Amino acid sequence: MPLPFLTADRAFDTTDHVALPFDDHDQWRRPYRPGSWRVGSAALALLLASFVLLAAVIIAVAGAFGGAGVTFGLAALVIVASLRMLRVGTWVSRAGVRRVGFLTTVTVPWAKVTSVRTAQQPVRWLGLPRTVQGQALVLDRRGGDQLLLLTTHNADFLSRVEAFDRAADTVEAWNAEYGTDPTATR
Repeated sequence: MPLPFLTADRAFDTTDHVALPFDDHDQWRRPYRPGSWRVGSAALALLLASFVLLAAVIIAVAGAFGGAGVTFGLAALVIVASLRMLRVGTWVSRAGVRRVGFLTTVTVPWAKVTSVRTAQQPVRWLGLPRTVQGQALVLDRRGGDQLLLLTTHNADFLSRVEAFDRAADTVEAWNAEYGTDPTATR
């Protein structure tokens, strides 16, 4: 029994092109759902943090407040890291495209984007140094710089090729809508 009200895919099931009431193009949004690898690893990290918090409470009850403080700090660090892991990805808005990494964030205004294209190339598998052949959504900036937005083998799209195609098409559509300004000189 499908439950469309529980999924984020129902926005793609409509055939009409009427903007939905929550469709605000000025807010940063991820044009895809986070993948199971990303959500699963964040859930495991939060589970680990809950055990570390329990250990911190036990240490505090035992009277070792210095050790409890360090353990609470470690749990807070794991919680912040898992929440940041969920934020990693590509975000779009009317202002431009934003590539959020674990430690860095790069924002490119649409006026500085020359093209957004899908390319067949070696990509990193789950962000590890190992590379495999796959597809990547590449953003070309003015000045010749390139920014890798999405890949078929990252934590969001591993074993989800259709989701990658849909997300790549969505980012390309945002570029077509806001990136091409015929009155602007490039």
